[in-house]
Amino acid sequence: MSATDTPPTCATDTFCWQVWKVTKNSWLADSSNWVLVKPLRIIGIILAAMVIRWLISRLIKRVTTGSMPAILKPLKEKAPAALIESGLLSERRSQRAETIGSLLKSAIGAMILVIAAMMILGEFGLNLGPVLATVSIAGVALGFGAQSLVKDILSGVFMLLEDQYGVGDTVDLGEASGTVEAVGLRVTTIRDVRGVVWYVRNGEIVRVGNKSQGWATVVLDVPVGYAGVDEAMDVIRTAVDEFAASEEHAAEFLEPPKVLGVEQLTIDGAVVRVTAKTSSEAQWRIGRDLRGQVTAALDAAGISSRIGPGRLPRPE
Repeated sequence: MSATDTPPTCATDTFCWQVWKVTKNSWLADSSNWVLVKPLRIIGIILAAMVIRWLISRLIKRVTTGSMPAILKPLKEKAPAALIESGLLSERRSQRAETIGSLLKSAIGAMILVIAAMMILGEFGLNLGPVLATVSIAGVALGFGAQSLVKDILSGVFMLLEDQYGVGDTVDLGEASGTVEAVGLRVTTIRDVRGVVWYVRNGEIVRVGNKSQGWATVVLDVPVGYAGVDEAMDVIRTAVDEFAASEEHAAEFLEPPKVLGVEQLTIDGAVVRVTAKTSSEAQWRIGRDLRGQVTAALDAAGISSRIGPGRLPRPE
């Protein structure tokens, strides 16, 4: 009995039986599952995984581009007001959305790859139980070995989602402080006032002081010696009120400046404290200009000349 006369052993398989009916070859019919069906299924799995990954990547790209990426709309944004009228806000949003999009692409791509690999192994009849157990053990071992990297990435993810700081913000991270130049999942780049660039791992950041969110308070401690505290306070109050009321600076003060009074007594005499609530982006410039205004007012009133000699020995 030839191969063309012997019925195939896979007669219960519809495709196998159809192949035998067409070819009358039992070997080809028995082998059809491995020669035709499984390769086609594997190719279909690979193509489906590639198409799904491409579609998801296109979707992520669409929601992470534009002047206001759609992915950021449900998330809280704490960008300072100064960035709204500058290109830094767009850069901040773009970098934040791009980093989140990159994370989503990597995570979803890895998930699709693992599922496709498992389905392909299943087509070869491989028992996936031991494979999953091995992968789980390897994942645990890798997690212990790379826990600092995982810590950095997780910290970066939460920092981006919460918008704790972004490009253009002035921050204090403890060891390093300055202006944020770049934000990534693992590392934040900061340039300090001396121009030094600091690369800070996100997992090592335990506290963040953001000086660019909302409003700020300018604090001036003015030494007036013992040269008439009441007179000095009147001069300082007049100077800061005129400064805050000027057309050039009026819009930068959220509240009128306050002369609180004598903050401390030192060997050189009294120190008067002045506070002014301003916008966060104007705090340093306002502080410098206000100090200059107060210094000039004390000089004009003749008070400055009476402060310095206070520590000199009195002539006998």
